[in-house]
Amino acid sequence: MVKLRLKRYGRKKQPCYRIVVMDSRNKRDGKAIEELGFYNPITNETRIDISKILQRLAQGAQATRTVQNILNKAQIVAQENN
Repeated sequence: MVKLRLKRYGRKKQPCYRIVVMDSRNKRDGKAIEELGFYNPITNETRIDISKILQRLAQGAQATRTVQNILNKAQIVAQENN
C-alpha cells in the first residue's frame, strides 16, 4: 500500500521531516517514491506541493494520521473535496 508519510532527518533533538510517498512496508527512513513537502515541528514551518499531493491522493495513496493533520492545517483536504 502506498502512503503519504514523514521521513525524519536533521540533528539529534532537532528533527525535520520530509513529506514523502512510499510503500508502507519500507522503513521510516527508507527509499521514497517521491518527495512532496517539508515540515519542521520546531519552527512550525511547512512547505507543501499541493498539486502533487492531490494527485497522489486521487491515485489512492493514504495519508498517515500526522500527515493528515498537517494537510488539515494547510486546508488542503478541503480543496480535495471541492
